[in-house]
Amino acid sequence: MSEFIFLPFIFFGLIILISSFFTVKQQSAAIIERFGKFQSIRQSGLHLKIPLVDRIAGRLSLKITQLDVIVETKTKDDVFVKLKVSVQFKVIKDKVEDAFYKLDYPHDQITSYVFDVVRAEVPKMILDDVFLKKDDIAIAVKSELNDAMLDYGYDIIKTLVTDIDPDAQVKEAMNRINAADREKTAAQYEGDAARILIVEKAKAEAESKRLQGQGIADQRREIARGLEESVQVLNKVGINSQEASALIVVTQHYDTLQSIGQHTNSNLILLPNSPQAGSNMLNDMLASFTASNQIGEAMKEAKEKKKEE
Repeated sequence: MSEFIFLPFIFFGLIILISSFFTVKQQSAAIIERFGKFQSIRQSGLHLKIPLVDRIAGRLSLKITQLDVIVETKTKDDVFVKLKVSVQFKVIKDKVEDAFYKLDYPHDQITSYVFDVVRAEVPKMILDDVFLKKDDIAIAVKSELNDAMLDYGYDIIKTLVTDIDPDAQVKEAMNRINAADREKTAAQYEGDAARILIVEKAKAEAESKRLQGQGIADQRREIARGLEESVQVLNKVGINSQEASALIVVTQHYDTLQSIGQHTNSNLILLPNSPQAGSNMLNDMLASFTASNQIGEAMKEAKEKKKEE
């Protein structure tokens, strides 16, 4: 019967003994207090504490933690903008005591410093510079936080400006400006392309006309050479130059009639068709040449008389 009396004491002793052992997870630390006073910091593993004397006051994670802070502020050109600043921080392993006892709410403290720095830096910039210099803002926040949080046992690993969100009307206006600028650039390119096309087309036409004129000149030169050779051949068989010229004109006259007759879609053309047509054409040509020569000589004599006066 006496054995049963001691069973509760044995059971209570086992509970106290078991509660003396505790474990700490990897990348974390436990704060041990003795009668309400800081005693020690226990790192990861199995540990022993004095029952009813020591207690685990709290646990802190040594992992890197990220805190996202959204700050609304105004730029130098009076545009309201929201910035999302991501702060990555962790508890310094050798300063767990400071981190636990000196600061109750580290997230609130970090948020206050982020607000203070961002609202001091962004109003110095116009909206475009906020996008271009977001790394400078992040560096300023990190520098300010490092100086402030180091005394509390926290290390600021990285600060990033992950989002910049202007007012909806401002974004719409920026999109319109961008679209108008791109349309202006496109119009300039189209105008340049059209101008180049016109210039190149004009150059091609000029070159075509030059080559065409050269071809016509070469053609006429070869025709004149052929006529000269034809006259020489006819002279050798006893035909004088005038008769030879008449014969050539008649031949070309009938060649022209034959060429016109081969094209069924030709317009109506009236040409002399008598055998004397070639001779008459030659006589008319010789008469016109003679008249032109006489006019040229008269004009030359008139200029010489003016010079003498």
